[in-house]
Amino acid sequence: MGEAAPLISLSCISKVYGTGAARVRALSEVDMTIREGEFVAIMGPSGSGKSTAMNLLGCLDTPTDGTYHFLGADVGKLTRDQRALLRRNYIGFVFQGYNLLARRTALENVELPLIYKGVGAAERRALALDALDKVGLRGREGHDPSELSGGQQQRVAIARAIVGRPAVIMADEPTGNLDTARSREIMDLLTRFNRDEGITIVMVTHETEMAAYAHRLIHFLDGRIENDGPAKGAA
Repeated sequence: MGEAAPLISLSCISKVYGTGAARVRALSEVDMTIREGEFVAIMGPSGSGKSTAMNLLGCLDTPTDGTYHFLGADVGKLTRDQRALLRRNYIGFVFQGYNLLARRTALENVELPLIYKGVGAAERRALALDALDKVGLRGREGHDPSELSGGQQQRVAIARAIVGRPAVIMADEPTGNLDTARSREIMDLLTRFNRDEGITIVMVTHETEMAAYAHRLIHFLDGRIENDGPAKGAA
């Protein structure tokens, strides 16, 4: 039997913003393959293209040229609604700023992706409580974000990302607003979900210590992949 198709495959991907004198090439002929179960860190200086790459990988944007396959589907040929369904069913997101709804409890925030998927109330509550338990927040489900620390808010965000059992978590600077101790706690959580539940992790970070948790490090420079190899912390 042949090797399984990759989870993510980028082929000759370019992204251009603007026209004329304002034209900016954010990505230039990028090739990338990510297989199920990998933990990949993406690094690079400001303007290197790493954030643009993350937006494309998360199906939040589309390339100007090239092809992107996700689980074999050609993302470029999907409609906007089809891309939204792909995100909803296969991708969990974790952002630097947590992106929690301020007037909703931790439980309600975690339930949100399940509401979009049409999951019934009883099952939704059970799945959300289980996800909060997995991130160490059982008993805090009734708290609003304002009643939680930054680290706890990011745990809620991770619970929201995993509650729908995604194929991949896209984590954009997930420790950027946290101190070192809380950052390590968040990275330990992501590592556990990758190792124990097989969730693929793709993480943008500017912190070398956090990138060392990954198996693989992809470094962007001037819109291209400058280096792609094992992360320093990889076994």
